[in-house]
Amino acid sequence: ATVTELRKTHPRLPVIMFSTLTERGARAALEAIERGASDYVTKPANAGSLDISMQRIREQLIPKIKALCGLDSGADERAAPTSAGATHPAGRVVARVDVVAIAVSTGGPNALAELIPRLPADLAVPVVIVQHMPPVFTRTLAERLSLKSRIVVSEGVAGDRVRPGAAWLAPGDQHMVVAREGGQVCLRLHQGEPENSVRPAADVLFRSVVEVYGPGVLAVVLTGMGKDGLRGCEAVRAAGGQVLAQDEASSVVWGMPGYVTRAGLADKVLPLGQIADEIMARVARYRVSSAPAAVTA
Repeated sequence: ATVTELRKTHPRLPVIMFSTLTERGARAALEAIERGASDYVTKPANAGSLDISMQRIREQLIPKIKALCGLDSGADERAAPTSAGATHPAGRVVARVDVVAIAVSTGGPNALAELIPRLPADLAVPVVIVQHMPPVFTRTLAERLSLKSRIVVSEGVAGDRVRPGAAWLAPGDQHMVVAREGGQVCLRLHQGEPENSVRPAADVLFRSVVEVYGPGVLAVVLTGMGKDGLRGCEAVRAAGGQVLAQDEASSVVWGMPGYVTRAGLADKVLPLGQIADEIMARVARYRVSSAPAAVTA
């Protein structure tokens, strides 16, 4: 209720809430974000001392404050394009899309809540997602998205068969990858070292989808702080795949999509409200309609 009232008078004021790392805390955090909170910080559990607890809070809170207030110290680095972005002309020939891989962080729950419900139940490809969130939170988010969507959204489980018309969200504190097993593509989970200071990391997922699907990858980088997804998008473009990025105006924090855009890796930079339609258009390209042909006398 506080966030709702605050948004009436201060629609752009950054709001960060504190939450416990429990199912109840996850529900409360996601509800606050739906009402307008910008982000959340989880309270340390079993830290051992007040000093350790305060240090853990500072490690989470300070980068979020800087990002939400436009004080991200990585701005200069973001502005420098990588050599990979300059090698792909805008009019290049692209392959058929066989998988959609999404990277998102700060502002992600609301971005996904707008994007995923717009995808059709008969979507011809699978969707795999990395949202930077801790354990419990990712399961709760997947459940909430699934209730609102025409496609089934699940938290990733090792061994799940990746299939069209469904989406999987990487579990908190585990990297999620895809791997070919016989004639099927399945999910695998592991707790390798964090990348870009996060686990799950989009770069890890993106590299795996490139290994399995090659040029058939459509990577989508949405709102979020940091640069997770940048190296993964370089791999996608190097393999002949496609990249979409959310624009700055519709992003809560234009960190992740900003890195990708400035590196010249994005095929298109779009407002959040246009990304679902663009995904569907690219998935439909090079696919023959299954409708029967008309019979003429």
